[in-house]
Amino acid sequence: MKSFIVVALFVAAAVAAPAGPDADAQVLRYESDNIGVDGFSYAYETSNGISHSEQGQVTNAGSENEAIAVRGQFSYTGPDGQIYTVTYIADENGFQPQGAHLPVAP
Repeated sequence: MKSFIVVALFVAAAVAAPAGPDADAQVLRYESDNIGVDGFSYAYETSNGISHSEQGQVTNAGSENEAIAVRGQFSYTGPDGQIYTVTYIADENGFQPQGAHLPVAP
């Protein structure tokens, strides 16, 4: 019984802990263009330094191989204070991220 109370106290302390600076982040900019045909684009930026933009375009429209090819990028500030940026393509060849901090296959 005592161990249950101790565990319950640890859980309560963890839940009550401050959520950190990201908990108060606000959206500074949001743009969206999605009329439901041909493609889409959107972008946002938050007060804690996160940004993301993405564009998608229909490829091979009307064929058996119709798909959406997506290009985008996102940035964020890491715990070390450095800004990390990832650019990517997602298409019939899969998700292909690139960034200075990401490992590259030989």
